[in-house]
Amino acid sequence: MKLLKIIAFISITMLLASAVLATHHTPEDRGKALFNDPKLGGTEGKSCNSCHPDGKGLDKAGSKAEGKTQEAINSCMSNAHKGKTLEVNSEQMKDLLSYIKTLKPAGAEPAKKKPAVGC
Repeated sequence: MKLLKIIAFISITMLLASAVLATHHTPEDRGKALFNDPKLGGTEGKSCNSCHPDGKGLDKAGSKAEGKTQEAINSCMSNAHKGKTLEVNSEQMKDLLSYIKTLKPAGAEPAKKKPAVGC
C-alpha cells in the first residue's frame, strides 16, 4: 500500500511538472532564446539579436510568406553568421518563425475595441 502511494505521488508530481514546463516553453519562448543564442548556426559568435536588437528591422517579417522568412533566416545563417542553415521543417526554424511573428512595428499599439452602443 505504501508503495502505491509513493508511485501515485511521483506520477502526480511528474504530471504537474510537465504541465508547468509546457506553459513556460512555448515555441515563441524557444524562438526568442534561439534568436539570442550566439551558438545558433554559426562560428562568428553572433546571435540574430546582434544585428537585430530586440527584433529591430524584423517587425514586418512575421507578416511575409513563411517561405520568404525562412529564406531570410537561412541567408543570415550562411552569410552573416558564416554557419549552417536550418532545415525548413526543423523545430528550430519553426520556433524562430513563431518568435518573429510576435515582433511588432515600433510604436505599434494593439487595436482598440470600439465601445458598445446600446442599452
